[in-house]
Amino acid sequence: MDEGGSRIIRRVSLRKRNRPSLGSVCAAPAAAELKPGNVEDEEMVAGSRRRKTVGVQPVEYDSEEDMFGDYDSFTENSFLAQVDDLEQKYMQLPEHREHDTDLAIEDLCSESIKDSKLNITTVDNFTALKTDEPTKNQCGQEDVAIEPGTDLLYDVPSSQVLYFENLQNSSNDWGNQFTKEKDWNSSSHQTVNEELSHSCIEQPQQNDQSSSEVRTSSDTTRRKSLKDHLKSTMTGNAKAQTPVFSKTKQLKETLLSEEINVAKKTLESSSDDRGPFYSLPSKVRDLYVQFKGIEKLYEWQHTCLTLNSVQERKNLIYSLPTSGGKTLVAEILMLQELLCRRKDVLMILPYVAIVQEKLHMIGAGSRGAVLEMTLAKILYTNKTTQIIGMSATLNNVEDLQEFLQAEYYTNQFRPVELKEYLKINDEIHEVDSKAENGITFSRLLNYKYSDTLKKMDPDRLVALVTEVIPNYSCLVFCPTKKNCENVAEMICKFLSKEYLKHREKEKCEVIKNLKNIGGGNLCPVLKRTIPFGVAYHHSGLTSDERKLLEEAYSTGVLCLFTCTSTLAAGVNLPARRVILRAPYVAKEFLKRNQYKQMIGRAGRAGIDTVGESILILQEKDKQQVLELINSPLENCYSHLVQEFTKGIQTLFLSLIGLKIATNLSDIYHFMSGTFLGVQQKILLKEKSLWEITVESLSYLTEKGLLQKDTIRKAEKEVEYNFHITKLGRASFKGMIDLAYCGILYRDLKKGLEGLVLESLLHLIYLITPYDMVFLYDPDWMIYFRQFSQLSPAEQKVAALVGVSESFIGKKASGQAIKKKVDKDIVNRLYLSFILNTLLKETNIWSVSEKYNMPRGYIQNLLTGAASFSSCVLHFCEELEEFWVYRALLVELTKKLTYCVKAELIPLMEVTGVLEGRAKQLYNAGYKSLMHLANANPEVLIKTVDHLSRRQAKQIVSSAKMLLLEKAEALQEEVEELLRLPSDFPDTVASPIEKA
Repeated sequence: MDEGGSRIIRRVSLRKRNRPSLGSVCAAPAAAELKPGNVEDEEMVAGSRRRKTVGVQPVEYDSEEDMFGDYDSFTENSFLAQVDDLEQKYMQLPEHREHDTDLAIEDLCSESIKDSKLNITTVDNFTALKTDEPTKNQCGQEDVAIEPGTDLLYDVPSSQVLYFENLQNSSNDWGNQFTKEKDWNSSSHQTVNEELSHSCIEQPQQNDQSSSEVRTSSDTTRRKSLKDHLKSTMTGNAKAQTPVFSKTKQLKETLLSEEINVAKKTLESSSDDRGPFYSLPSKVRDLYVQFKGIEKLYEWQHTCLTLNSVQERKNLIYSLPTSGGKTLVAEILMLQELLCRRKDVLMILPYVAIVQEKLHMIGAGSRGAVLEMTLAKILYTNKTTQIIGMSATLNNVEDLQEFLQAEYYTNQFRPVELKEYLKINDEIHEVDSKAENGITFSRLLNYKYSDTLKKMDPDRLVALVTEVIPNYSCLVFCPTKKNCENVAEMICKFLSKEYLKHREKEKCEVIKNLKNIGGGNLCPVLKRTIPFGVAYHHSGLTSDERKLLEEAYSTGVLCLFTCTSTLAAGVNLPARRVILRAPYVAKEFLKRNQYKQMIGRAGRAGIDTVGESILILQEKDKQQVLELINSPLENCYSHLVQEFTKGIQTLFLSLIGLKIATNLSDIYHFMSGTFLGVQQKILLKEKSLWEITVESLSYLTEKGLLQKDTIRKAEKEVEYNFHITKLGRASFKGMIDLAYCGILYRDLKKGLEGLVLESLLHLIYLITPYDMVFLYDPDWMIYFRQFSQLSPAEQKVAALVGVSESFIGKKASGQAIKKKVDKDIVNRLYLSFILNTLLKETNIWSVSEKYNMPRGYIQNLLTGAASFSSCVLHFCEELEEFWVYRALLVELTKKLTYCVKAELIPLMEVTGVLEGRAKQLYNAGYKSLMHLANANPEVLIKTVDHLSRRQAKQIVSSAKMLLLEKAEALQEEVEELLRLPSDFPDTVASPIEKA
């Protein structure tokens, strides 16, 4: 087979697939772990084969002048050479030539995992490579039997093992094709390479020095050959009269199709064990028992899974109380699609933290509008897609059924009984729907309160929580973030010292871990409360802090959380008792849906036999609370109209940009099928759906995002077609909120007039998210202090955007200001100051203290800026006039994403390497991707503290994959440069011929 063809095939195969998951990568050993006695010799043979591959048939030049000078150094790439070695070793091993059947691809249903403890690695690796008897290598020596830990393909993703197997079967065909396309091996190059190869075979035991000399000389030949090839190709392109297309791109679709077919055949033959567990293999049932302890489904789950509508793959909505087991049903249905029907699955999560879709969120602001748009597109474009929606709180389900064209199933089952209580003064009343006013007296709260405690804890929270903690868990929902912290501290002041002894060592470990992730910093409130098993939970915490505290709560190390309402919707943390500190969220009175979400956290299946909720209220709120607990759930309404720029306009831009619907009639037809279309009689009073559709399209046209074309179908019949403009496509691809796309365009245009590059501040200002400006008002004294510390270049930026130091000084001193200044610009510049400081110091804690802002908000600002920077980059890529921003935004996005010192950024691109680990690796001398890709995991373990063997192998394998991707991207770029332009003009007669 033509070796050049082999390399191209391999590269296409890798690029067409997704990056392998951690599980499939983490078990791969470094190349250094292979048997040294044979590897060196085989590298030399593979090296000679590579040199033969790159040989080029000389092309005659019009003159002997070297047109390219010395610009040839880019051809060196040791990593690609190593990958080629690996492929060639596999292709040359006799055991792999003679025993193709030793490669068995096993899916989740196979028996290969029946005796193993299934972890991520086991699930993700569906490929098992069997070993065979010792064989003779290419140099005539006997190889050592290949063990799993040292196998040549042990470091290769499972998809590539499939590819190598398929590659041998089709090698002759591909070789012939490439030979016909281009003669890669001239006779002169063949002679040289055959001599080198022969030399290797004759002297397999040569010393390291001679090996090095051969490699050096052969690498020089290889580089020279490739250089000649590039030159000849470019010269040939200059002479060509017809376009020469990349071989890689011609083969992509064919190779991908072949890989898919091989995978399908293997999966289909892997197991006939289907059906015992709701059409799934019995192995799936065993895994649920092993990892989740689920031996039997609830009766409602069985009923739901065996519904005719589910069996017929109709759309389904099902609704049950929180903790009823809805997620398990969704998992089984997804596994049926993936394993049995070989179909793709899309799971939509309104909150990143939760593991289930809550369909009622379709009526929640911009998030609901996006969810509605996504579902509407699926319904419009693909009639065979099955939609499964689940929720704990639904009322006007008929509207949702009509929108989704779905069946409906509901059940009031809860695995743990939930008892609802109200606390008024010292009286506890149980919620009872049969009672006259909805409640019945239960008991008096019996707790000895001192006068001091009565003043500090008027709501008797200490009495309520000490009835359950520390042996059981408790959640206290508070109206505000500050109230969460205050309540946590207050409770701990009155807990006895006995609480300190409960799981003391584990709580010390939590504090230690919090310090580690905070770079030595620890919140003083948490420092005082965690020893008692108490912590607060709200958005002021960093994501790492929240994750650590949630894990400690889930394992029982922490027994009490004081939290805001977002925990009810965003995190699955059940409790024995849930206490609502007040019937308010911030200053707004509690809604029925919110109340049900919060109290739904009470009761832990498999742990508690009962769950309790207690709502604390004042006498003045009693009547309103009674109405709350007895009222039906709120209706769910479309937000496409309310969220105008994030709703209808964004929807129309994407419909036309994706060519789902491009004319007025089709767009209106699409709108009729949306949730808004179903509810138009209720929601649209002043204007009809048709009028809103026409107005929205006119608005987008006026703003220059769409262009309207008039098509006359008959004498009086006119149809309007729309296509997206460059600005519209930039907004669409950049996912820019249409409320800000015009402002962004003007800001970027103005920035070109005097872009300040001596500092990052100007670029940071341009990517500071517009929608975060309203979330936090500046502290004017801090603003003025930071302004006075700006460098001359940074002061120039402030002047360019229109904010003066005198204005900030007057605001800080409380003086009246006559001159009008755009408040949004002033606030946005303040956020830019925070981001600029953060990139300089890279420490959220110090920046939080400097600007007197919660560290969680600082982190959210950083995350939002990194995301918006990426959006602005895509926006600029579509508009040629903003080309100057592109490279700058790529680097800035990286800095914002990682927010570490520049030298650590390349290391943090590796999967599993966060800031702390990156510092360790850097200090140990591993300062680049190449260092990590060539590292020996065993050496890493000894060099880096607290690094497991599995993590070390993960790091090395991930670095290799990243380096390969970068190499492939460069190779693609070279091919693009060498390709003759498709619009290249025909050959023109020379001046002599014209004469």
